[in-house]
Amino acid sequence: DETEFRNFIVWLEDQKIRHYKIEDRGNLRNIHSDDWPKSFEKYMKDVNCPFKIQERQETVDWLLGLAVRLEYGDNADKYKDSTPDGAKNTDNTAKNAEPLINLDVNNPDFKAGVMALANLLQIQRHDDYLVMLKERLTQDAIAKASQSKEGLPVALEKHILGFDTGDAVLNEAAQILRLLHIEELRELQTKINEAIVAVQAIIADPKTDHRLGKVGR
Repeated sequence: DETEFRNFIVWLEDQKIRHYKIEDRGNLRNIHSDDWPKSFEKYMKDVNCPFKIQERQETVDWLLGLAVRLEYGDNADKYKDSTPDGAKNTDNTAKNAEPLINLDVNNPDFKAGVMALANLLQIQRHDDYLVMLKERLTQDAIAKASQSKEGLPVALEKHILGFDTGDAVLNEAAQILRLLHIEELRELQTKINEAIVAVQAIIADPKTDHRLGKVGR
């Protein structure tokens, strides 16, 4: 919004940058003036902004950086010992961000969850559930999953899963696996069709000898 943009520039100058003296900010504060773009262009030159007035996103980012630098310079002692919000709970944050790091694979709930997922996805059961997981993470499977593919985004909510696990995240994972399975089936069908076409081409293309009046060998 043009008005909000102009107000934002005035606020930055009034509150943080303060490059002009108060009495010299009149043209910049007159946000409804037709000459405001010229005043803003002059302001950018005065603060040595390297961008043009048409490059608004870059200009805003640069002016914000200038404002932060000046704010810090005015209050260096206040900010030098500050820590980011939540930094005091670094350990908890790390645990929440990486829940698998502290995963207890011997937990009965984890084992039950693996077995339940195997049943839903029809993965062959194994006495050792860790071995069952490893079988789904073979080098071939990992290599195939690492191959980047471009395609259209899929709206999962438009695809019916056919069953309910009772967990929204698990339902979504099952939907993704089912769509990947369908993709593999389509690739297989494509290869089958290509093989059929190749065979038909051989059968339907007998060698012809017009001189002998014969078709075939």
